Amino acid sequence: MTRLVETVFPARLGTGFRWLVGSSWVTNLGDGMLIAAGPLLVASQTRNPVLVSAAMLALTAPWLVVGLLAGALADRLDRRLVIMAANAVRGTVLAGLCVSIVTGDVNIAVVLVAMLALGTAETFVDATAGTLTPMLVDKRDLGIANARLMTGVITGNQLVGPAVGALLFSVGMVWPFALTVVCIAVGVVLVSRIGTPPGAVRAEVDTHIRQDIADGVTWLMGNPPVRTLAIIIVVFNVTWAAPWSVLVLWALERVGIDEAGFGLLTTAAALGGLLATFSYGRLERRVPLATLMRTVLLAEVLFHLAMAFTTSPWAAYPLMFFFGAYAFVWGTLSQAVRQRAVPSELQGRVGSVYMICVMGGMLAGSLLGGVIAQVWGLTAPWWFAFVGSGLTLALVWRSLAHIAHADEAASASASDGVAEERTSGS
Repeated sequence: MTRLVETVFPARLGTGFRWLVGSSWVTNLGDGMLIAAGPLLVASQTRNPVLVSAAMLALTAPWLVVGLLAGALADRLDRRLVIMAANAVRGTVLAGLCVSIVTGDVNIAVVLVAMLALGTAETFVDATAGTLTPMLVDKRDLGIANARLMTGVITGNQLVGPAVGALLFSVGMVWPFALTVVCIAVGVVLVSRIGTPPGAVRAEVDTHIRQDIADGVTWLMGNPPVRTLAIIIVVFNVTWAAPWSVLVLWALERVGIDEAGFGLLTTAAALGGLLATFSYGRLERRVPLATLMRTVLLAEVLFHLAMAFTTSPWAAYPLMFFFGAYAFVWGTLSQAVRQRAVPSELQGRVGSVYMICVMGGMLAGSLLGGVIAQVWGLTAPWWFAFVGSGLTLALVWRSLAHIAHADEAASASASDGVAEERTSGS
């Protein structure tokens, strides 16, 4: 058992990181239950497509509204306390929703308000949680640390959580939400055990929060490798979301997968990602980072092309497994590269800009995918994704060598600044 723990959570990552992983895994299990139980609750209250879509939008839209504010607060306040407080709000909202379900007072208006409150609170949790990892582990270990965190996302959010949430909902509508409250409470306790220094990361906070936000955006725009990485994330999320927005129709009508089989597409992708979690450390050690980045982005381009030609479930499932594997590697690698390059006091603000890039790209891609499919057919979004991602990769191919080592460029720039300051002072 000791050897297994050491393999999964190397001692060099520290006790604090183990508490962080424990909190992340248990709260992701709760989030996974909500992925299934939330839509089921909405559908139990209304079958209006507009209201159903509004409920899902309420969970993601807060990132575009308060994402930058959440990132700025993560750099101004005690990050552990921000996570604990935001999760406490989530737990309170869910507890109130449980009461409304038990008393029979639940209705679509109550559900929509709860979804919006949950989405807002989760924005603050997510904007802050990503800043703790660089505080707890060395830069060289950020890749493997993020891989271990992603294991919980894949297992809890995609594999175990949704199945448990749907099963509990069928037993009693309130149970998945009640159990999620318990998961959140346990997560708060575990975060409280993390041994980060109390107080804000910045020694002095004497600026207005608008200036803090502007400083984060300015830093990102002034750092070419990190800026280019943000552009890649926007474009690749647009091209990814376009076919994904009509994936269910593509699967049912073009590939011939039934409703039960459609759920297995997500399972196949999750299994691919789970397999990659145990391979990431070896990949990062043996493959140059620039080569690894180019490989996974090229895999994305070829994946879109293969899906455009796919008409058989026997091809679709292995392709989704392949997608899950390389997508996990890219998500882990890109986050580690960014975390290594961004100063600790800017992690929240720069990270929130990245999440807005992700959410904004997904929203734009989803809108484009629906229009493209309506005009040119269900295969057209895959062709759009193939061409768009391929052209983007060709344009940034050389830049990936600089992006992969953005931390070295940032360190050199900081050293030059210190040298210049000493010269001017002498």
